[in-house]
Amino acid sequence: MSESFSFQQLFEAFTERLAAVVFYAFNVDGVAVPLVVIWLICGALVFTGYLGFINIRGFAHALRLIRRPSAAKTPGEISPFSALTTALSGTVGTGNIAGVAVAISLGGPGATFWMIVAGLLGMSTKFVECTLAVKYRQLNADGSVSGGPMYYIKAALDKYQLPLLGTILAVFFSIAVIFGSAGFVHVNQGFVQVKTVTGFDNAWLFGIIYALLVGAVIIGGIKSIARVTSKLVPLMCAIYLIAAFVVIGHHLPQIPAALMLIVHSAFAPDAAYGGFIGVLIQGFRRAAYSNEAGIGSSPIAHAAAKTKDPVSQGFVGLLEPFIDTVVICSITALVIILSGAYQSNVLDGVQITSSAFASVISWFPLVLMVALLLFGFSTVISWSYYGLTGWRYIVGHDPRLTTLYKILFCMMVSMGAVPDIMAVFDFIDSMIFLMAIPNILALYLLLPEVKADLAAYWQRQLSQPSARIKPL
Repeated sequence: MSESFSFQQLFEAFTERLAAVVFYAFNVDGVAVPLVVIWLICGALVFTGYLGFINIRGFAHALRLIRRPSAAKTPGEISPFSALTTALSGTVGTGNIAGVAVAISLGGPGATFWMIVAGLLGMSTKFVECTLAVKYRQLNADGSVSGGPMYYIKAALDKYQLPLLGTILAVFFSIAVIFGSAGFVHVNQGFVQVKTVTGFDNAWLFGIIYALLVGAVIIGGIKSIARVTSKLVPLMCAIYLIAAFVVIGHHLPQIPAALMLIVHSAFAPDAAYGGFIGVLIQGFRRAAYSNEAGIGSSPIAHAAAKTKDPVSQGFVGLLEPFIDTVVICSITALVIILSGAYQSNVLDGVQITSSAFASVISWFPLVLMVALLLFGFSTVISWSYYGLTGWRYIVGHDPRLTTLYKILFCMMVSMGAVPDIMAVFDFIDSMIFLMAIPNILALYLLLPEVKADLAAYWQRQLSQPSARIKPL
């Protein structure tokens, strides 16, 4: 037995046990329903209803806000738009390409419908998270910002006279985000695509080169990451969507039938996909992995935004699930369904998506390889900042310890190409969903504050002559 094979077996055994604990499920009509997914769904439903469907009525206002420049002396490190692109770079990635394929292959075409529903509901969750991240952030003496769920988790429990529990849950979240920041999935899927397209088969060399490139960016901190993502995210989204529209255009006559299949399968799915509950859970689980609404990762980036009003950044944040899931994931799903690639029994993950594009554009696997590498790279550098924030919350801001984290992070990235896809997904899923437990709890506790702040914000906006919004 080779050393690499032993490592893979050990990794798979560990992730299998971890996933069993995190995704503890109860049985409904023969389908395992993970409690943590129900936790996220219930949170999104409560936030949407309690805030009067802020995901819908605040959408146009959010679009206007991202076009406004930040004032020169506004507290924060990066612009609201840069915060959005940094957060998007952490969500728009492998989940949109490989994750959608996994969801459809396991849950059938109907999973697409529930991904869209989850994306729309997740907009409300993002609004609450990002508002609180800015409200409870800490402005450091050097002008830098420390913020994220660990700070408002502590604040929430302190308000309810439970400071010790607040400290424990904040540290728990920080530990989870440190381990969840490992870029295994993105490095792994990038290597799979490179291997498929070019035949290159040295996982360790690929991982080392990837880690060196990541290190070159993250050494400059959030400002360096934001500079890269603010240019990379719009470019890579444009490339990917243009190619997707070419494939969709090729199948133009089949689009109505595909849409009917999606809706029909969402409510009357094939028993092979686990019935209604199975399709719904696959859609919600993969959407949660893709847009991370309720997980608590994106608020860390939004906390660094240059803004004086927490609610305004909450509006900017609610655009994330819409772009990530409602737009990009839905288009990916439509490409996969129109091509029929999801019916393959021999392809897995990104290979399904690659096959779907290649059915129309024979050379597209090369373009997808570049897109996947860019998507994955941007996700990894954003998550490095999330993990660093958790690290600093626990050990402090000593520059030597910060450097140590960055070295350890790059070492983990270098190993990401080795494990197989399902073991990698199980590991990352487990860590990021662990983050949701204390995060959603804090959102519930602070929700009345958010509603009051939102009402005050609407009134301030209405007092402006050019106001176009109406309070509920």
